[in-house]
Amino acid sequence: MTLPWRAEPDGVTLFLRVTPNAGVDRIEGSERRDDGTIVLRLRVKAVPDKGKANAAVIGVLSKALDVPKSAITLVSGDTARLKTLRLTGDPSALAAALAKLA
Repeated sequence: MTLPWRAEPDGVTLFLRVTPNAGVDRIEGSERRDDGTIVLRLRVKAVPDKGKANAAVIGVLSKALDVPKSAITLVSGDTARLKTLRLTGDPSALAAALAKLA
């Protein structure tokens, strides 16, 4: 099975599908898209205005993975639902934590 992340030498690259303006902040697991790619689904209560939803995404992932917010960087998808994030740290530890969420 393909995973919604890719291990890198100093961390992982994570692929997300974000739903802003949701009722709750929640990670919903992996999803196979119509094009065959795998993403991690995430819902946040924050509205998609001036980076509020992106900040909420980083906050939810930081708490769920027990990593500092400064270790998570938005690589692409600033105004899109499909986002790519870079998580800095031990790739095997991050992958193990992500596997529990997916």
